[in-house]
Amino acid sequence: MVPRFLLLVAALGSCLLPALGCLLCDKKVVDALKSLETDYLPDHLGAEHQKNVVEKIENAMKDFANLQLEEESFMEVIDDPTLEKGTWSFLKELKRITDSDVKGELLVKELFWMFKHQKETLARHVSLFQKDALCPNKCGMMLQTLTWCDSCDKKVHACRKNMDCGERRIKVHEMEDMILDCELNWHHASEGLTDYSFYRVWRNKSESLMYKGTAPTLTKTMVKPSDAGTYRCQLDTVKSNPATIIHYQVRVLPKRIVEETPSTSIVPNQEDLDVDVALDEVTWAPNKSSTTIPPPSPSSAAPSPTVENMLRSLLVGLLIWGFVVLIASIVILMLCYWSEKNPGYFIDSIKSWVSTAKEAAQSPKVPEKKAKKSRSQ
Repeated sequence: MVPRFLLLVAALGSCLLPALGCLLCDKKVVDALKSLETDYLPDHLGAEHQKNVVEKIENAMKDFANLQLEEESFMEVIDDPTLEKGTWSFLKELKRITDSDVKGELLVKELFWMFKHQKETLARHVSLFQKDALCPNKCGMMLQTLTWCDSCDKKVHACRKNMDCGERRIKVHEMEDMILDCELNWHHASEGLTDYSFYRVWRNKSESLMYKGTAPTLTKTMVKPSDAGTYRCQLDTVKSNPATIIHYQVRVLPKRIVEETPSTSIVPNQEDLDVDVALDEVTWAPNKSSTTIPPPSPSSAAPSPTVENMLRSLLVGLLIWGFVVLIASIVILMLCYWSEKNPGYFIDSIKSWVSTAKEAAQSPKVPEKKAKKSRSQ
């Protein structure tokens, strides 16, 4: 008996049957389902249930073609990045089930819960694709390669909108650079685009080609008043049809006035310094015919004490007093140490000094006359 999934794959290849949703347009999904039927189910599900489960899997995959989007209907087209996201999520969950080695009824529940969950996941991816990535151009013609889910065919889809993408007003000052940018945000995602062409449009509606190439910008240096006027940019496609057209109205303003400010780092010439000194001497020179104001004396111009000087004086005073206290402490310690080595020495010395002073005070004084007489003798 030929496996049913092999018959479905053959029918898909020969276009006898419609594709069972967008995911089966990816060969990796087809191979994974084939392996599930031929390799995993025979060992993990009873033979009497395999036929019924395979039919349910077929119906579940068919249901992927009926995606329920929140805001709009499914257009049955998908791009490669969105298909890759859906495929990766589907294969990851299927591998999780097969790696868990689940069997029987639990296997069936896991499979169909996975199909339901992956359908919702794919619907979210497709909804974002149709909202943001499907024909994102607001003007011009964008070419996208899309996959049609009913046949799995890839075709180039032309998103046709108004070719004229409006007019831009450019202001530039004389002798500066003029830059005209012709790139739109969807140009890098479009296919079949070729070159950008910039034209100068004259009053008689004739045009002069200024640049043609892959760069989306035109730069003209040191513009003049004669460069003001109308310009046009056209992006072409491989079919020689324009993809976008943009017009520019360029206005050349007067040259900017830049005021030069003198630098503070300029050193004056020695001659200027000599002249300044001479002028100072003349100003303060005495003159009999006119009353001059003498220059201020150093004493009158003495600066007032600042906080820094006061702090410096206070610090010096503290250092001096600290030094005095240190010397006194050393002397006291030496005396204490000496008194411990020679007990009673200081007391005896004091007593001796007191007694000597007392004897000197009690000795009779010689009268002054007798002292003189004795000295004369």
